[in-house]
Amino acid sequence: MSQWVILVGRPSDLDNAATPHKIMTSRDYLARPGLFRGQRPKIINLARSYAYQSRAYYASLLAGARGHRIIPTVETMIDLSEKKLYENALPELDAALARAVHRSPTPLDPHIRIYFGHSPDPRLDRFAKLAFDWFRAPALEITLEPVSPPKIKKIGFAGLGKLDADEMACFVAAMERYTAREWRAAKAKTPTKYSFATLYDPKEELPPTSVESLKHWARVASRMSVEVEPITKKDLARLANFDALFIRETTSISNHTYRFARRAMQEGMPVIDDPISMIRCTNKVYLNELMEANGVATPPSVMISGKEDCVRAADLLGFPMVLKIPDGSFSRGVKKVSDMAGLEKLAGAWLEDTDLLLAQKYMPTQFDWRIGVLGGQPLFAVQYHMAKEHWQIINHDTGGRPMEGGFKAFTLADAPPHVLDVGLKAARCIGDGLYGVDIKETEDGVFLIEVNDNPNLEHGVEDFAEKDEVWTRLTRWFIDRVEG
Repeated sequence: MSQWVILVGRPSDLDNAATPHKIMTSRDYLARPGLFRGQRPKIINLARSYAYQSRAYYASLLAGARGHRIIPTVETMIDLSEKKLYENALPELDAALARAVHRSPTPLDPHIRIYFGHSPDPRLDRFAKLAFDWFRAPALEITLEPVSPPKIKKIGFAGLGKLDADEMACFVAAMERYTAREWRAAKAKTPTKYSFATLYDPKEELPPTSVESLKHWARVASRMSVEVEPITKKDLARLANFDALFIRETTSISNHTYRFARRAMQEGMPVIDDPISMIRCTNKVYLNELMEANGVATPPSVMISGKEDCVRAADLLGFPMVLKIPDGSFSRGVKKVSDMAGLEKLAGAWLEDTDLLLAQKYMPTQFDWRIGVLGGQPLFAVQYHMAKEHWQIINHDTGGRPMEGGFKAFTLADAPPHVLDVGLKAARCIGDGLYGVDIKETEDGVFLIEVNDNPNLEHGVEDFAEKDEVWTRLTRWFIDRVEG
């Protein structure tokens, strides 16, 4: 696994720090570009100044060129150079700060120090983590306005030169907590070369991959010298301790899954699902136009932004038709309407929360194809059958647990070539990650329904035909990009 390297401005900056990590000066790092050739170290760039074109700035800049993961990045240095570049973070941070000191009689120090997401003031623990989420810097100094509730006046770096002996002790302790790995009791029998984080929600009702299936992947990956460790939404601060991230809970650009994806991207880590894929796949309106522009057949569609569009949709599509919320996922936010009254009622309700809806021609079939695509190549081919007495593969309107239909898995050699071709063409419009392409095969042809950025990958279902080759290729995808 990757080693930690601590860069300092002067050899004496961490003389008294008890750390097991390699310490070297930024001057030496800059002068020896081949020092870590063939390795992928994780670097903490400590400096007295992070000014533009300083030695610390160039260390972070060249780390990116060398394929090393470093904090702070050049992007963070630039973000904190001017208030106008970070002011979009202030409303959320101010609100968190106000919550932290609500009903507390003790005033805050006007100069707050945060070390690797930790604060010496226990009231600020959550605020400190949030600030570190926004600005990944070893030490932050946040200056407050003299008002109540407290407001942030300025955010900047707290360089090593600003820390006294007690503060340095707090800083070093926080750094050691940050770099420490939480090792799991069960060790792989083969030597571990990489460690991949798998983000999951143990309480999710229909996760894209169950815990049992993740354990199966871990067994396959261990044979390839890879450790798979489950993490939850509380572990964002630990993400840099891993070599890759696989998100296995339902994604949304409005929740923590997107923040994890963004953080992984900022760390230079390979991630499924990447934030760009999330944005592209989440919105059905965007997908529909993207596919049309790339010659991928989709059901006849009409955009609905107001009541007048309902009449046009009825004329062009007829009834029944399918109405979709742009950012729904996995059959959520997708309804079938049978007449104009139902269309106007549902569209009116949904348009209170979104400016656009997508209406599509209803195409009844007994099953939907899903083609799994990884890195632009087919991974699996499955037919999902409709839920009992329902028109979708998942029935969310049961009043209880959602009901799913059955499935039939095909080897890639046995899957219809024309269906595979549509799946590949659609996925390649999105990116290089893992996608589940939903396709309807009708007498009129093959039509793309949607591309899922967070497809199901369940042991005994999606891998039923191709077996462990599915998990082996997934592991290899990550390894190739870690070593890339």
